[in-house]
Amino acid sequence: MRAVAETAGAVLAGLGVWAAVASLELLPHPYVPVPALAAGAVLFPMRRRFPAAVLLALAALTGLAFCVGPVAAAAAYSVARRTVEARCRARLLAAAAALVVVAATVAAPWLGPGPVPYGLALGLILTPTAVIVPGLVGTAYGQQRRLVQALRERGDAAERARRLADSEARIHERARIAAEMHDLVGHRLSLVSLHAGGLELALERADPELREEAVLVRRTTRDAMRELRQALGVLGPLGRDTGPEALTDATGTRADIEALVAESRNGGIAVRLDWIGPDLDARPARVRRAVHRLVRESLTNVHRYASAAHVTVRVVHGDETVQVTVRNGAPPVPPASAADEGTGRGLAGLGERVRLLGGTFDAGPLPTGGFRVDAAVPAEPGDTPATGRPGSTGERGGDGLPVTDAADGTDAEDAGSGQGRLVQVLTLTLGLVALSVLMVLGTAFVYATAPRKDLAGPRPQPRVGMTYGDVAGLGVLDNAAVRAAATGHEPPRPAAAAGCIYPFNGGTESRPGSLQVARHCFDAAQRLIAIDRFTVPSVRDAAPWETR
Repeated sequence: MRAVAETAGAVLAGLGVWAAVASLELLPHPYVPVPALAAGAVLFPMRRRFPAAVLLALAALTGLAFCVGPVAAAAAYSVARRTVEARCRARLLAAAAALVVVAATVAAPWLGPGPVPYGLALGLILTPTAVIVPGLVGTAYGQQRRLVQALRERGDAAERARRLADSEARIHERARIAAEMHDLVGHRLSLVSLHAGGLELALERADPELREEAVLVRRTTRDAMRELRQALGVLGPLGRDTGPEALTDATGTRADIEALVAESRNGGIAVRLDWIGPDLDARPARVRRAVHRLVRESLTNVHRYASAAHVTVRVVHGDETVQVTVRNGAPPVPPASAADEGTGRGLAGLGERVRLLGGTFDAGPLPTGGFRVDAAVPAEPGDTPATGRPGSTGERGGDGLPVTDAADGTDAEDAGSGQGRLVQVLTLTLGLVALSVLMVLGTAFVYATAPRKDLAGPRPQPRVGMTYGDVAGLGVLDNAAVRAAATGHEPPRPAAAAGCIYPFNGGTESRPGSLQVARHCFDAAQRLIAIDRFTVPSVRDAAPWETR
């Protein structure tokens, strides 16, 4: 449907150009350009499959028939827009422009305005409007379209990379949480196994039946320990969080947070702790570990990226949530490069830990140039961890990216795509109309200035027997000055003459000392009965101011 509309629009523009020039009655062969326009309408739909051949053929037809110009202009725009290689596009447009000039020059004596120079002028007028200007516009639009497409693909790749980095950070944090669970649960299971062994020794003689139950508990605990290590062993190096940073079941009290703050002060960071509410020793271990992790990771980022900034750590322990806020001011010296600003993967891990507990997490730069980390951790999280991501946007495609139509480079979810397409169509339509107007003006000018073939040859002269109306139609009219000059010097009129006229353009000639006059006499029926030519004297040729 789109191809049919484009072809119809180009052909209608060509018909408009032909009709406008033909209405001025300047064409020696008015209907000769119509077959060429029909041939152009047949070739135009094939421009995408055979772009070079169709454009050159339309250029040749434009030189033969000017009304094919709008069709050639539309083809030049389309071909230039789709041709990627600059050299190939330039050679193609140059060849088409030369072909228009050559065809118009060669065909001018037979199909054009007439002489070869006028055909050359017509070709030079049609070339910019039918090839050069549309080709340049198509080149600019094609380059813009390809640039936008490349930028969109680059943005999509960056978005995919960011998503992969966030996913890796979340997996890393889950592995860390699993390692903490291994340490804590393993410690509990070790205690259970130890007590079961003691119970087994104590019941060895007192109650052999209960001793077997104690043996079963110890063996079950040992198997659970082994299966736990096997299940968490797939986490690899990231599955263990050992060393001084290892989190235990008692980690996360107010004393631990104060120790982190004191350690940062010793490292040269101006940090202040605001603690509101009771200690966290009565809260579940995973809540305390999450708070400890939030403060530790935030202060670590300050050490890395804003060591000279002021930092405020605020912990608000309420009945339902534990609010943790870490804010730092703008560093005196901004980061030297984007690499110094960090990747944000640690923050993604923090957000994953908080959301698994059912809390909320937010982090981002401040308008003043600093950075802030806000998290709300439930004081008593439920037994089932939250796996969703509150506040995150839904998927928009199979890979989480907007669906892009590669055929025309437009975003399928762009709300303004329809309006943009309408603006584009209107712009191209107005451009084609403007080029058609220029073609009409240029072609009409060349045909108007060229010699008219229908005016060649001698003009018809009055003949005896014509009526007065026929003679007047030939431009032979009475002239008062010639009549006055002939008065008294003309020969006798014919006897049947009822009246005579003395035209100035009917054969009056001026000779030195005399003036030749043609007299046309009519009878009573206003029919020409005689044409007499005679000479009358004239005044001497001299300037009126001549002195003697």
